[in-house]
Parts: sequence; structure tokens; C-alpha cells
Amino acid sequence: MPVRLVVFDIAGTTLADERAVSTAFRNAFRVYGFTVNEEDIKPLMGYKKPVAIHNLLEAIGVTPEDDLINDIYREFEIEMLDHYEYSSDVKPMPGAEEVMLALKEKGLLVALNTGFSKAIADAIMKRLQWVERGLVDHYIASDEVIEGRPQPFMIQELMHRAGVDDPQQVIKIGDTEVDVNEGLNAGCALVIGITTGAFTREQLEPYLPDHIINHLSELPSLISAID
Repeated sequence: MPVRLVVFDIAGTTLADERAVSTAFRNAFRVYGFTVNEEDIKPLMGYKKPVAIHNLLEAIGVTPEDDLINDIYREFEIEMLDHYEYSSDVKPMPGAEEVMLALKEKGLLVALNTGFSKAIADAIMKRLQWVERGLVDHYIASDEVIEGRPQPFMIQELMHRAGVDDPQQVIKIGDTEVDVNEGLNAGCALVIGITTGAFTREQLEPYLPDHIINHLSELPSLISAID
């Protein structure tokens, strides 16, 4: 069955992340007197961010009360919005735009999903202008569905928006455990891990993606092989 839709993660997959996300987490926790480190944060990349905060609080032995989660998240979102609106570090992952263009030229639909909120996703898309430039057809954030990754709901909603009925016409690519599990749970034709973000090849392998790649430029040939 021919592939029609390719769903990419954003930060760490199509958008370079020079530790901006983990820095925002650390700073948000620090406001409330808590310390979290990079190794605590990395396994939670890709999750809906309030869920990540909940899990981080548990990891440091703090009761994850809703008000505290909301307060920490608010600080996180403020820093992320400022970063994506103004930082000179905001740039596409090498090869991302070229790969998107190549897929579009083949007639495929390109979509993005993210563990960020819609407010942050909108700020990223406004900055990069990927929709306006014809590189991205659809994008969705984790707070637009009932539950984020690893549940398949974001992919299913993107399929609905794109008019794609069969997950065997969908490919998912991302840099974290929950990206892989999201694609597997959605029943995608191909689920691909990439080592440009939070997880190494060795960290991705236990989750059994169909392929693990080191650069987005490897993606078109994988799609051609099954199309």
C-alpha cells in the first residue's frame, strides 16, 4: 500500500535542540526550589510536558500535585515561547527542509507532532514558516488530543485532517522512546528512530523501531523501499 503521510516529531528530529528544552525544564523547577538534571530529563523528552513534569517530580521524591505541576509548566512554557520567538539558536535540523521538500515533490503529505503545547508549536511554526513555505501540510500538539504519546491519538488526528484512513499509509519518525511507541501503537507502516535528538541508537533499539537512522537524509530511500 503506497505511503501517503509522513509524521515527524519536532524538537530533536526536524528542529535542532541545543538543550533548550532541558534548560527550560531545569530553570522552571529551580523557580520552585527543585533540582533536576539532564539525565532525569532526557528519558521524558517527547512526552506531553505536564506529564513529564509529573514524572520528574516523582523521580525527585516530590508529590506531583496538580497546582505545582501547573505552576512549573507555566514557567517552562514562558521560557520556551521566548526561546522560539527570539533566540538565534532556533534553526531546522540539518537536512530537514530538503527532506520535507523531496517528500512533497513525490506527492506525499508531511505532518508534524510534538509533546509541546499548541502555543509553543504555533510559535515554532510561525518562526520557521514551514506551512507558509509549503513544506508542512499539518501539525498537531499534545494538548489538542485527550492524551499524548505514547498513545496514538495525535497520529490518528493528523490522519483525519489529511484524509488518510489506513495507518499502513503512514510513516512516523522521531528521536525518543515515546515517538517509537506512538508509531507502533498507531499501526504505522514504518516506525523510524533517529539519533539526532534525545536518544542514542543503543537507547532506541530496545523499543524495536523498524529502522534507526543517523540523519534525515536517509529517510527518502527507506520510504522508496516500501512504496
